[in-house]
Amino acid sequence: MPVTESSHDAAVAALRASYAAIPPGAPVRLAKPTSNLFRFRDSPGTPGLDVSGFDGVLRIDGTTAVVQGMTTYEDLVAATLPHGMMPTVVPQLKTITLGGAVTGLGIESTSFRLGLPHEAVREMDIMTGDGEIVTASRDNEHADLFYGFPNSYGTLGYAVRLTIDLIPVKPFVKVRHVRFTDAAEAARAMAEVTDADFLDGTVFGPDEIYLSIGTFTDEAPYTSDYTGQKIYFRSVQERSVDYLTVHDYLWRWDTDWFWCSGAFGLHRPAVRRLWPAAKKRSDVYRKIVAWDKRVHVTARLDRWTGKPPREDVIQDIEVPTERLPEFLEFFHKEVGMSPIWLCPLKAQEKWPLYPLEPGRSYVNVGFWGTVPQQPGSLPDHYNRRVERVVDSLDGHKSLYSTSFYARDEFWRHYDGKTYQALKERYDSGGRLYDLYDKCVRGT
Repeated sequence: MPVTESSHDAAVAALRASYAAIPPGAPVRLAKPTSNLFRFRDSPGTPGLDVSGFDGVLRIDGTTAVVQGMTTYEDLVAATLPHGMMPTVVPQLKTITLGGAVTGLGIESTSFRLGLPHEAVREMDIMTGDGEIVTASRDNEHADLFYGFPNSYGTLGYAVRLTIDLIPVKPFVKVRHVRFTDAAEAARAMAEVTDADFLDGTVFGPDEIYLSIGTFTDEAPYTSDYTGQKIYFRSVQERSVDYLTVHDYLWRWDTDWFWCSGAFGLHRPAVRRLWPAAKKRSDVYRKIVAWDKRVHVTARLDRWTGKPPREDVIQDIEVPTERLPEFLEFFHKEVGMSPIWLCPLKAQEKWPLYPLEPGRSYVNVGFWGTVPQQPGSLPDHYNRRVERVVDSLDGHKSLYSTSFYARDEFWRHYDGKTYQALKERYDSGGRLYDLYDKCVRGT
């Protein structure tokens, strides 16, 4: 939604008042209605910062946009597409916010050439843990916070306004789904794609891997609609060429939460017809999962029917492209879930809290589901194994889900020295959660 400078200034004043109202010594957090994290916790029972006034687009100036931090990508894309523009990287779920994607890392099929969302940021107004609003850019006095903000997950501050780069679009996207029967061959092909606008992949099994290569086009002989009865991830196997409007391409994964809507029966035609179209959305599914985690309906049903307990394995990791075959071999053998999402990326610069090597080709591997717990295995066996294997392959793990690192190991992965210096400068009173405590200990 469009907002004015005066309404933004009023929102900033309300945010400051909200911060001042939190008792000294009490932790500071956001009071936000949605989340795309998979750390389900009870409400802390303390008031959160009022960010209700930070969900709009201030202006679009040619190839840049000035956007409030709590603006969802759904609203941001709706504002930019009429101008023939889009954010450089549009994370695949509609209710991910711009501020959330920058502080928590986002990714999508333009990342193989344009990096991650924070790499398109020109400057940010950030409310720090000390309650100050500072403007951070690559070359000003707060450049340390600018570069340290990505992967800090709101533990250094909250972005209230961001200026970001945009890229031009065409009306349609042509997608080619190319099958590979060998992971090493797919990895080599992935690293060699240069003449495309979009690139991601889907793994259905050890010998069934698809790269989906998208290019902008001014015309299309037809367009497919995956918001109704048709399911996008199945089209990857069924079609070699497809056309979507640019809007529908950007949100192709949201309707079915990739493929996770199958847990609610939406892969069955009868259920799909009865499910309201407006409720085929990732945020709806996540709310259902959060409710189930609170009341344990699924766990009780499994117990009553004699099924073994299941472990949630919900992760995104990055490994160097040349190590992808090794990771997939391990995953097929020990975890066994499918499908699996692949998203190649290259970081454009060095970002200390998520130290990918600039210019090196990596692949994000996303897997979201549950597997039966093995008798006698330790809790979170599969998640812990994933962490160990990713580490052995010179990779990194996203922190939006559960993590199990020991403290010293965690800070080895995520540059504890830089983080502590930033914490001392911008959250000297420790009002915001510590990154390790938030992402591993679950505070």
